Amino acid sequence: MNYVFARGEYVSENQLVLTRDNRAFRFGDGFFESIRVFNGKAVFFENHFARVKDCLGIFKIIAPENFTLELLQSQVNGLIYRNNIREGGRVRITFFRKSQGFYAPRSNDLGYIIEAEATPENNFLLNPSGKSVDIYTELRKDINRLSIYKTLNAQLYVMSSLWAKEKGYDEALVQNNKGAVIESTSSNIFIVSNGVLYTPGLDDGCVAGTMRMNIINLAIDNKIKVYECTLNPQNLLTADELFLTNAIRGLEWVVSYRTKRYYNEMAKKILTFLNKSANEYTKGA
Repeated sequence: MNYVFARGEYVSENQLVLTRDNRAFRFGDGFFESIRVFNGKAVFFENHFARVKDCLGIFKIIAPENFTLELLQSQVNGLIYRNNIREGGRVRITFFRKSQGFYAPRSNDLGYIIEAEATPENNFLLNPSGKSVDIYTELRKDINRLSIYKTLNAQLYVMSSLWAKEKGYDEALVQNNKGAVIESTSSNIFIVSNGVLYTPGLDDGCVAGTMRMNIINLAIDNKIKVYECTLNPQNLLTADELFLTNAIRGLEWVVSYRTKRYYNEMAKKILTFLNKSANEYTKGA
């Protein structure tokens, strides 16, 4: 039996009931955080909590005074333990405004639900077959103050995922309303040209992924140049490598974009740095 953490306690997932006026369900009024588990511990937790605090401020959701990194981390790791996850796993925390009301809420109190499940792998693995991608052109992402956050309104990513499936691609690339390529349906993107990393800047509207930040920092620490800049489709066609990053899967290399074919040497190198960093984190946790 799996458990979830909801309403301040651990309960069976079969007992989890959302009321009809839950604002996450009704209005998508909230955000979520995905966290990878290594050796039975949630990794890079400080980065995730920093983004949670940032989101709470932007969304004008008020957390109780005792809502600290230590509290949330203990709740997450407690759930991991109860669900008997001793090696690899994944955690999702859904944060929402716990209030009645319509578009205008009656209060701004914080509510959240934590889920945790095991994964087959206890480290980040490079996908053996590179992904095929193309640009989704039916909808574009607007640039605004919420663009960089993982909101509960994921319709653009759902529609782009459906498009990719219909067209036979592994993943779709998403553009902003200016035509720049900013991310994929579920990941941040990096290209490699002449040994240098390039990734879209947050000003272009990509999600401020925690793994994106980890990759940038690991590259810098290992003397690899990184530039945040606007990427257009032509940049993808002249790149040596293209890879995707997110908190759960780590890093995935892309083999093809239209007629272009890519290598994965830099992806392999950075993945080695990433696994070392994650394992060192769990030893200190």
